[in-house]
Amino acid sequence: MENIGLHSSKGAAFYARRIIGATLLVALAATFLYSGYTKIYSENAFDNFQWTFLDLGISSVVIAGIIARMMIGLEFMLGLLLLGHVFLKEFTYKAVLAILAIFVIYLIVVIAKQGNSGNCGCFGDKLAMKPLTAIWKNLIMMGVTVVLMLLYPVKPYKFQEYVFLLLCLVAFSTPFVVQNLYLGTNPERISQPIDLNLLYKYPSAPATDLRKGKHIIAFMSLTCPHCKKAAYLLQIIHREHPELPIYMVLDGHESQQKAFFDETHATHVPYLLYQHIEDFTALAGPGVPAIYWVNDGVIEYKSKYAYYQLDPKFMQKWVAAPPLATGQGK
Repeated sequence: MENIGLHSSKGAAFYARRIIGATLLVALAATFLYSGYTKIYSENAFDNFQWTFLDLGISSVVIAGIIARMMIGLEFMLGLLLLGHVFLKEFTYKAVLAILAIFVIYLIVVIAKQGNSGNCGCFGDKLAMKPLTAIWKNLIMMGVTVVLMLLYPVKPYKFQEYVFLLLCLVAFSTPFVVQNLYLGTNPERISQPIDLNLLYKYPSAPATDLRKGKHIIAFMSLTCPHCKKAAYLLQIIHREHPELPIYMVLDGHESQQKAFFDETHATHVPYLLYQHIEDFTALAGPGVPAIYWVNDGVIEYKSKYAYYQLDPKFMQKWVAAPPLATGQGK
């Protein structure tokens, strides 16, 4: 009877470890898969994630886009490998620990540069999380992984290498299929005069004379979500290339400024809060953000807010180039 009880006890412990291990493994895999999904389920969600790499100093939107898609693919890969029980002990658990450690280091850098504010982007715009909270989340996931290494060391099975290759192919191709890679386009070239004298009718006028020389002027509303994205991108460009003549003209109430700048980090970009709606509409046109490349009172280019039309290299060439031979508006 003692032997039977001993075997039963061992059997119960074994199955308990398997149940706990399987539950933790599914939860860990689901976290990686959900994290990847929240970054590509919409164009806006992907833009927000992609631009974090631009904010870290990546100067090319194409390179930033590739890195962002590869990072999402990596999250999908880890989630799928965990669910597929593929090389858990030999590779997957170790890869999870390594990636989570890299994420923790990245978040520490973010806190050092920007403080513990805003959304870290770990779960896109589905679940806002501050960087410090995300660090704790990653540390908990690392702890779960260590527990899995002890409780759930599944043995290899046949043809795992083929399953591994298939799951990796699915994981890394999905972000490129769901969010197409934009290779970049130049802003639209036009020739249209703009009456910037309207900015100087009132006591609170720009300190810089935007009527002379070349300036990239962004007309934006403090409450417009697309304007916030444009301002976020412009502040990245201005920080990396302070020589570029970027200026923001903002429409809205003073009480809305803090929320706008908390989200965009654009306080270091020269700007004017312009509370004259009729004149603002006359300057900006029917929609915002309106980003105009102005040379001596003539709009030579206009950009969409998307970063692939706000290429700092193209801006530098435009600033250095001689004026277009239009002669209009001067």
